[in-house]
Amino acid sequence: MKIGMIGLGKMGYNLALNLKDNGYEVIAYNRSSEATDLIKKEGIVGTTDLYEFIGLLPKPRIIWIMVPAGEAVDEMIEKLIKFVDKDDILIDGGNSHYKDTLKRYELLKNKDINYVDIGTSGGISGARNGACTMIGAEEEIFKIIEPIVKAISVENGYLHVGKNGAGHYVKMVHNGIEYGMMQAIGEGFQLLESSQFDLNYEDVAKVWNNGSVIRSWLMELSENLFAKDPHLNKLKGVVDSSGVGLWTLQEAIELGIPTPVLAMSLFTRFSSKDDNLFSNRVVAGLRNEFGGHNVTK
Repeated sequence: MKIGMIGLGKMGYNLALNLKDNGYEVIAYNRSSEATDLIKKEGIVGTTDLYEFIGLLPKPRIIWIMVPAGEAVDEMIEKLIKFVDKDDILIDGGNSHYKDTLKRYELLKNKDINYVDIGTSGGISGARNGACTMIGAEEEIFKIIEPIVKAISVENGYLHVGKNGAGHYVKMVHNGIEYGMMQAIGEGFQLLESSQFDLNYEDVAKVWNNGSVIRSWLMELSENLFAKDPHLNKLKGVVDSSGVGLWTLQEAIELGIPTPVLAMSLFTRFSSKDDNLFSNRVVAGLRNEFGGHNVTK
């Protein structure tokens, strides 16, 4: 079965390899030749020509879009509308705002083109080796793509969460929780760093991740982080915000739901531009560990 992959950034590139490993024939499109040349070396067909890309896919086409949220998605859909046909399936696997997803769904539905939103979690390693996927789609369309998402996800790591928009909505809330969890971990290590005790944070993270209530992948990543830089002296505590945390907070405000942990973790990211707290260095380092997000040295 052939699947088209648009966008060969950190996530798209690794999802393409994941699909290939699971027996799918991937046709990849990327604007730059550098990424397409790299993917070709992995045995995947790559092109910088969108028209050629479309022609290589059998009908009905399944096209997975992994480009940055916002205008880039709209621009890509605008281009694809000129080429795709009735009953083709477009999948947005990025961190799009669910309200944008709902608008895109209605636009494409009027043209008899199917649209699916997939919230994709697990970072770069998840994209490559088994992701966690949250799917928003019509029931009959989900049944078509279910074998695909099952193949690229970890065991019990995919779910049809509901109608279109639900996938990106659930992923948005997931990211809000992620903000709070990382902030709590960062503040905990800030306390340890400020204490009178000479502690090995790598060892602390390791023991916390074995049998404790707070054991988690983030704690495992904390152990990796401190193994490379015991006191994070190579990092500045500048923590960027991708925008999804802000969307989650805005949704909470619209619904009148108190989310003080999310709010404070988001505001702390804003203030991180002006300070260099150890807690912020932990959060910045963790974001780099799981998602390859930029850090300030």
